[in-house]
Amino acid sequence: MLKSRPQNGEILYSLTDVPSVSHSITAALQHIMACFIGIITPTLIIGSVLGLQAEIPYLISMALMTSGVSTFIQAKKFGPIGCGLIAVQGTSFTFISALLVAGTAIKSRGGSNDEIMALMFGLCFFGAFVEIILSQFIQHLKAVITPLTTGIVITTIGITLIKVGMTDLSGGFNATDFGAPHNLILGLSVLITVIALNASRYPMLRLSAIFCGMFVGCFIAWWQGILTFDNMVSLPLISFPQPFKYGVAFDWELFIPIALVYFLSAIETSGDLTANSLFCKEPIKGPIYIKRIKGGILADGINSMLAAMFNSFPNTTFGQNNAVIQMTGVASRHVGFYIAGFLVLLGLFPIIGSVLQLMPKPVLGGATLVMFATIAVAGVKILTSEPIDRRKSLIIATSLGLGLGVMMVPDALAQLPQLASNILSSSVTTAGFCAIIMSIIIPEQNTTTVIKQSTAHAYQYGDHSPVPSTTNRKIIPSKD
Repeated sequence: MLKSRPQNGEILYSLTDVPSVSHSITAALQHIMACFIGIITPTLIIGSVLGLQAEIPYLISMALMTSGVSTFIQAKKFGPIGCGLIAVQGTSFTFISALLVAGTAIKSRGGSNDEIMALMFGLCFFGAFVEIILSQFIQHLKAVITPLTTGIVITTIGITLIKVGMTDLSGGFNATDFGAPHNLILGLSVLITVIALNASRYPMLRLSAIFCGMFVGCFIAWWQGILTFDNMVSLPLISFPQPFKYGVAFDWELFIPIALVYFLSAIETSGDLTANSLFCKEPIKGPIYIKRIKGGILADGINSMLAAMFNSFPNTTFGQNNAVIQMTGVASRHVGFYIAGFLVLLGLFPIIGSVLQLMPKPVLGGATLVMFATIAVAGVKILTSEPIDRRKSLIIATSLGLGLGVMMVPDALAQLPQLASNILSSSVTTAGFCAIIMSIIIPEQNTTTVIKQSTAHAYQYGDHSPVPSTTNRKIIPSKD
């Protein structure tokens, strides 16, 4: 096993170093352990909520396979495409709520499973162009991409997903035993396990807490007779990708929420890659840094397009990856090639997806509830990274009020035209649009200091240093 990262902050292998095969495999497995559940969970949630059980094993295989290919593209770097860092790509949680809105809309119209997936993958494919284009202008979007708008959107995403996690913990959508004591006990057992392992002083236990929590929950469910393997779907031994297996469809009304989430995904990726650069001892400002961020976001968009083409949901750079780099001290992008290979290998065997599909919903809910709540907490941290004045309070209150309001009272939009209803029914879209529009039309106060502006910019690009105090600062007269 690799030793933990030295206390002095030095790395064991720098970006261009080539570790031995044994060290590369060990580091790669730690990355996979930390990211595996995150890669497959969005597919499990979307598939189960929309009733796509028969397709879930194949979709999970494709999620793992496209994550492997995407990770290779980011690490290898092909011309302007890719960041050249050990950046693990995985299925994005950010798109879950918008995709559920689109899938539910088609299902309510009587659409088949193939039609639901054709539309979702079609929207994701064309939406990827939004991120690809944005990657070339990311440095010019400072007026819109701020901690305020980003924090509001991420907080809304987390709170929206908490409802999904709690529903699964209670038994799952439309479950006949929804809210039964055995479901709650099973889900809470997983939740307690995850919390206990996260509180451990051993880094590997913390990184694999969700994975271990699910394993414990599945064991308890098997011991109680809730989990059996009698109903496993008959699948081929090896699963190969089939481009647009379910076809491709498009709907303008349902496309706008997906496009907005792609816009926000670009912002999220810039932050994750900045943190990745920091842990790898690479520049976090200057032309090299900007080129790396552009390449990473461009790769994100292209990887999401490939994911949609090969029947998987959009990819993004995973933050868990940064924690593993910090813990192991291994920053070599060479390890990224091993991670990519292992993920593709796992994706070849659909039996993995078939086994995961049998996981009781309370087990999945107990693990993801903390994960989703953590997303909301991350949004709150971003919002509080700088002082909240009256203007920001008004924007936060209005955006969260409208965004969460349409989630809690969906019938409020029932009398609107279909186009407006489809767009605004996504709490993330409503909160995001509100935050962006209000940030533009309500100007900053004249008393806003240069220090606050520079701190917001630094936080956006990964510098989480405390806000410097302006109290008792000496004012040095200008020599001019």
